[in-house]
Amino acid sequence: MKTFLLTLSISIFSNSIFSQTVFAKIEKNRNLKANTLFHELNTSKDTLLLKSDTKITHIYSINSKYKRELDEYLNETDLQISLRKLSRGKHVMVVDQSPKKIIFVIHVYGPFPIASIDN
Repeated sequence: MKTFLLTLSISIFSNSIFSQTVFAKIEKNRNLKANTLFHELNTSKDTLLLKSDTKITHIYSINSKYKRELDEYLNETDLQISLRKLSRGKHVMVVDQSPKKIIFVIHVYGPFPIASIDN
């Protein structure tokens, strides 16, 4: 009985630790005027997918240290941006669709599992 309980507790603990291997998480802009921009992560959560009917002229990100890590001027309607270039932490993404700017947040956790301890 002790071995069964020990095996069960180890399997639950290891499953909860290694099941949280999410590379990034997105907080989408829910404003009705932001519906013109499709902004989502791919299935592996390491690439940002952007689609729009109007041209995207500029995209940049501001990290938690107020530095720009991504700063690109373009004229595209369909983009795929790798998040592996970004540092870990919170990134505020700004997409410029003239004349409006759409802002959303991406949290980059990296390729390693996340273990959190609540106090």
